[in-house]
Amino acid sequence: MIQKKILLFLGLFCFITGFSQEKIKQSINSNWQFYKGKLSSADLENSKTVIWEDVNLPHSWNKLDVMDDQWGYYRGEGYYKKTLFVNPEWKSKSIYLYFEGSNQTTEVFINGKKVGSHIGGYTAFGFPINEFLQFENPEKGNQIIVKVDNSYNENIPPLDADFTFYGGIYRDVYLIASNEVHFDMTNRASEGVFVTTPEVSSTSSKFKLEGNIENNSKLSKEIIIITKLLDKNNIEVSTLSFSLNLKPNSKTGFSQLSKPIQTPKLWSPDEPYLYKLVAVISDKKTKEQLDLFSAPVGFRWFSFSGDKGFFLNGKPTKLIGANRHQDYKDLANALPDALAEKDMQLIKDMGGNFVRVAHYPQDPSVLEACDRIGLLAMVETPEVNRITETKAFEDNSIEMQREMIRQNFNHPSVIVWAYMNEVLLRPRYDEKSAERQTYYKNVAALAQKLENVTREEDSTRYTMLPNHGNFDLYHSVGLTKIPMIVGWNLYYGWYDGVFSGLETFLEKHHKLLPDKPLVITEFGADADRRMRTDNPQKFDKTMDYAMLYHKHYLNAIENIDYVAGGTIWNLVEFNSEGRAESWPHMNNKGIISWDRIPKDAYYFYQARLLKKPVVSIGSKSWTNRSGVLSSENESVFYQDLEVFSNEKEITLKINGESLGSQKIEEGSTIFKVPLKNGNNLVEVFSTSNESVKDFASIHFTLYAPNLNSTKYPFENIRVNLGDQRQYTDELTQQNWLPEKAYTKASWGYVGGEAYKMPGNPLIPYGTNKLIKGTENDPIYQTQREGIEAFNFDVPDGKYELTLYFAELISGNTREALAYNLTEKNQKEDKAFRVFDVLVNGQLFLENFGNNNYLEPEKAVDIKTTIFVKDGKGIQVDFKPKTGKTILNGIELKRIF
Repeated sequence: MIQKKILLFLGLFCFITGFSQEKIKQSINSNWQFYKGKLSSADLENSKTVIWEDVNLPHSWNKLDVMDDQWGYYRGEGYYKKTLFVNPEWKSKSIYLYFEGSNQTTEVFINGKKVGSHIGGYTAFGFPINEFLQFENPEKGNQIIVKVDNSYNENIPPLDADFTFYGGIYRDVYLIASNEVHFDMTNRASEGVFVTTPEVSSTSSKFKLEGNIENNSKLSKEIIIITKLLDKNNIEVSTLSFSLNLKPNSKTGFSQLSKPIQTPKLWSPDEPYLYKLVAVISDKKTKEQLDLFSAPVGFRWFSFSGDKGFFLNGKPTKLIGANRHQDYKDLANALPDALAEKDMQLIKDMGGNFVRVAHYPQDPSVLEACDRIGLLAMVETPEVNRITETKAFEDNSIEMQREMIRQNFNHPSVIVWAYMNEVLLRPRYDEKSAERQTYYKNVAALAQKLENVTREEDSTRYTMLPNHGNFDLYHSVGLTKIPMIVGWNLYYGWYDGVFSGLETFLEKHHKLLPDKPLVITEFGADADRRMRTDNPQKFDKTMDYAMLYHKHYLNAIENIDYVAGGTIWNLVEFNSEGRAESWPHMNNKGIISWDRIPKDAYYFYQARLLKKPVVSIGSKSWTNRSGVLSSENESVFYQDLEVFSNEKEITLKINGESLGSQKIEEGSTIFKVPLKNGNNLVEVFSTSNESVKDFASIHFTLYAPNLNSTKYPFENIRVNLGDQRQYTDELTQQNWLPEKAYTKASWGYVGGEAYKMPGNPLIPYGTNKLIKGTENDPIYQTQREGIEAFNFDVPDGKYELTLYFAELISGNTREALAYNLTEKNQKEDKAFRVFDVLVNGQLFLENFGNNNYLEPEKAVDIKTTIFVKDGKGIQVDFKPKTGKTILNGIELKRIF
């Protein structure tokens, strides 16, 4: 038996390695030069007149401008150039240039001649390039120039979306040299061979492969194709073999169907068992190996039901996971493969079994990782928010759909192809016009064509159209009837209504569409990791409110049978250049930060979804905290600390002292923890298994109610006016306390009221406008209007006082943002205010207002030093002259 296995392995080794010199695929990512802007043909011919920047791929030209204070980012042309050195021996081979992704239109030139072009920023493309290469002078090389353009184009989706359309060659580029006889390399940049499993059960399964073989030579060829299926240990499971006669300069189709494979190992998220399929083309006479194709094979079968959800391999399975955008802090969308793979592992480590690859096809490494680690996947094309009613837009959309399916076909993790996310969110024309109704008909017509194309390309998987939460609109237009599954992006308790609206909506779908499976394709709430509160409110952007949101939604998804599953919006925070918010240009709904630091919600999902024991302390990254004691006699500040776990009971210790044990309910429990002044060590562990544990180190600053306290001497304080949330500056790790009214011996404001931006009922605090000149927008987005004074009853000494201002009323028309369905365009009256500021009776700022330093939506910080004597403390007075006084934040630091 051992001898037989050795012989099988040696045969396999020869079968594969005999090919190794026949096909060469090499990345050409290094040593490119880049120019941002338009170039004429004369500039390109005499490129010495152009200043080029040295870059490597992947590369995006929008790494920095999407996060600056200016609205908009560069959308236009960029040029890349490089010298290709091609082996002269390749002259007899078929040579291809292959791009994994370039956004969004690309033109390629070699040695001054146009090779080809591609439309669309999220699918791969390639070109045969033999006729453009010169082989006579190998030292000279071949000059390649790539023109990329991410300009807005009415005929290319996406037209409009809540993410950034980065420009550049942002994925890998390859040079491929193959024998003249090879598997099809001109089939929309796919592998040219498509593997299916037409019959699957736990007792017997079959696999099938279909495709084309190219013969680029001038001679007829007689070949043999041998296909082997290998198990995890590289033991041969099945072998297929047949011959073909190839005509010169032709493509020839082929199809192979295996015999039944008995008791196959099934692929699932719990056990992602992959077989290896290897197909080799050989010359029938000489036995020379000409080309090789390989793909993973996962035997699995699945189905969606309108009343029972999703089944995998005959077992009911709840699909729970996350959406994923492909950008990363300081990298734009030009990520190394390792980071894309890490994101998939983050979903798996969360306990998820499903990923929505949104809103566009992503790097090949994403689905490769899904196959390998066991994540079911849905992939979609980027027709987002609206369409253009042109033949060009339709053709481009259909072509993207075909490219997506063919390029990602051979991944057992993929179970759904989707298209048209929230396509009725921003419809064209006036609401009640005839043109609007015609537009809706055209949207439905395009949806039907995309559905037909998808089913034509792949009859083995399901189709989906994800909609925003306007059921009546999508149903009336007919978009709930076209796809096999309806996806709903639902935000009850955030943009819409209250949490219970979720269940009401789901019940409506099930009543009117009882046979139509549904997935909650998006749900999430902004969670700015810098902000927390004891009183969570809708749209306050705090970590605390987001936790309430996620708990409600996960319960609904898990407990309602007919909901097939749900994907969190989003796995990670992502850039959306047009957003303002507490963190401008960012969508903060991710349960992991842009730089991949987990938030509390991530630990919550681990506690609810993972099978292995887990214990996690919430808000571990909030390492510097502060609070105000209610009495001088207290020595600790009690703060709620949430612990996430799937264990039955958790024990907590603070600074070595046990606080006892508490039962876990629905994934978490909240301890009221006494935090002392200075460093605090928190330890939590499973009461039944102390090896399952977590730690957190928290530095806490106690503020006495009396600022003259000798027990807690005053050092510094920062107060955010008009706000009841705590804020942490991530750079300095300084805390900003919520405002409070002045009381004797303490500190606080006198007079005025918290500013509330008119016209947006969602926002509970201040405004969500971008404030220029700062990274700490939340300090300036709230203010106390009409303030009379701010007092600090501090002891004598020298202090540094800083006042923080921002004019929040600009006089501009504020355009409603598409994702906020309750917001309307708002025209503001321009503010005009003038006031004086006095510090301890001395004039500090005279005639301060809009005609000097107080420019609209810009941060203004003004600092001074004060010597306090005779026990008078510090009193900052605000004296109005025109309009109302304002103050956004105040900071006081003791020098000595």
